Amino acid sequence: MRIHICAVGRMRPGPERDLTTDYLDRFTRTGRPLALGPAQIHEVEDKRGGGMAAEAPLLARVIPQGALMVAMDERGAEHTSPEFATLLGRWRDAGHQDLAFVIGGADGIDRSLRAQAGHAISLGRMVWPHMLVRVMLAEQLYRASTILSGGPYHRS
Repeated sequence: MRIHICAVGRMRPGPERDLTTDYLDRFTRTGRPLALGPAQIHEVEDKRGGGMAAEAPLLARVIPQGALMVAMDERGAEHTSPEFATLLGRWRDAGHQDLAFVIGGADGIDRSLRAQAGHAISLGRMVWPHMLVRVMLAEQLYRASTILSGGPYHRS
């Protein structure tokens, strides 16, 4: 199952980008034997400043056709890391070939696009900067692959 992180904004060189790349590389290595990955990031940018309404069609264009869409949204379900790993395994086992995690811009994801999501996930009740959400999601993908493989990274 290929993983797509579809996000508003371009990551500049720096610690967030380095961490995201590192965790996604780790995920790809540990996920491959589990039929998870590779993971890639699709970045979009609304240069006219139209907000969520303008970002939604840009995001929709980079979501692979037929992908299960997961909105990263503060109103979504909160999961423990083992629960998230179980979800990934369940989606993979259900035959989904593409899984798209959608991260909106500073104002979130437009309601019309959010309504198309098969699932919504919150990283907690606090609001996080969208660049940090990428890092946190990448780390949780790596953690999920180690949980599913029985690796020692996750300690519960």
